[in-house]
Amino acid sequence: MPKRCHLLSILLFAVFGGFAIQGSAAANPLADGRNLGLEELFDRIEDLNLDLLIGREGVTQAETAADRERSFLLPRVDLNASQFRSRQPLTRAGGDAFDEPAAGVRPINRFEGKIVGSISLIDPVNIATYRAARRGVRVAERDYEQAVQEILAAVGRIYFTHLRNVSRFDVIESNIERAEVLLQLARNQLDAGVATQIDVTRAEAQLAIEEQARLQQETVVVDSSLTLKRLLDLDVGVELDLRPARVRRTDVDLERMPDLGGILEARAEYQREREQRERNLIERRAAAWERFPSLNLIGEYGYVSERAFDGDERNAWLVGVTASVPIFEGFRIRSNQRLAESRLRTTELRLRDLEQQIASELTFARQDVRSRLAQIEVAEKNRSLADEELRLARIRFEQGVADNREVIEAQNNLARAEDNLVEAVFLYRLGRLQLARVHGDVRRLLGELEN
Repeated sequence: MPKRCHLLSILLFAVFGGFAIQGSAAANPLADGRNLGLEELFDRIEDLNLDLLIGREGVTQAETAADRERSFLLPRVDLNASQFRSRQPLTRAGGDAFDEPAAGVRPINRFEGKIVGSISLIDPVNIATYRAARRGVRVAERDYEQAVQEILAAVGRIYFTHLRNVSRFDVIESNIERAEVLLQLARNQLDAGVATQIDVTRAEAQLAIEEQARLQQETVVVDSSLTLKRLLDLDVGVELDLRPARVRRTDVDLERMPDLGGILEARAEYQREREQRERNLIERRAAAWERFPSLNLIGEYGYVSERAFDGDERNAWLVGVTASVPIFEGFRIRSNQRLAESRLRTTELRLRDLEQQIASELTFARQDVRSRLAQIEVAEKNRSLADEELRLARIRFEQGVADNREVIEAQNNLARAEDNLVEAVFLYRLGRLQLARVHGDVRRLLGELEN
């Protein structure tokens, strides 16, 4: 299938080059790069990101490891065939061997063909080891879920960053338009005898500054565009057209937000440590159970003869039970117990640290969203005031009451106010993104987007 072939190409290229391959239009569902929204990026990133593909393999490896541990609990059946040829000289009562000619010993042939089977009847260590391996699968699944959330958050940050850079470019374009208007006004005022040549020179210098800023911002836009293309496995020559994402400006409603317990249940990294703690508990039991006896059932059935297929076969069979009790193992069991207890304590400490960390993240994220939302309102007010300041400064310059230094200063103030508004909106979006990440599901942000 094209999709699987594309994923295989990514993995092979990563092995030899360490980079994700640039996908073709036929293989990459986002290859045209047009009208891309945050929802499309979230839906496709799991099939394109190399870290997530590796994470899936980690889950597969954990499942395979659990299947391997289960094999020790299932019956084992082998087909064995052997052909021997031996000679044992006779010995005297004192232990010295007879001379070979005097003893008259001849070689002996023996062929055995048997089906050999065994099954563990009682082996608590193998049982506990298999249970621990099954917990290991859940740990790997939580690791993958955490990786998905981290990648989705990274995609959201880069997406909003590129939109911010494009908006700043639009602000600079507006600054250039105002600078061109000011330059034309200064020339008209000069022709009318109201202004001087220095007013024209100031306007020309202001226009040159804005044009330089546009060139610099073009590089910034290209850089964020390339970063996003690499993340999405798009060809560098594809024109990237992102659909604007407008996040609703709503305050954090604490009554409708889940409490800390609900958030801990949703956080993959916290659930991962809980699964790891259960795994460590099982491993500690397994270490203690190593002192218990094990019981195995064995059986053989087949035939023996002097040579294979000589027509003189005789049936042979064996049934038995073996028991094993450890007496002294070089303090291995005690070392395993101490190691398991240390791992358990480490996991419990990580759980405690995660609880404190997530609680702090939740408190900060909620406060940050409130603050960013208030800053947008202040930035919008400052922009309105700066726009009014520019209007009044132009009137004074047109009437010849003042030179164009006031106009240039007012234009710069308006440019800063518009840029501050763009930055405030950007930071608010990042705050909402981080709040969704703290809640354990970055896709929560999609429900806060305006249609």
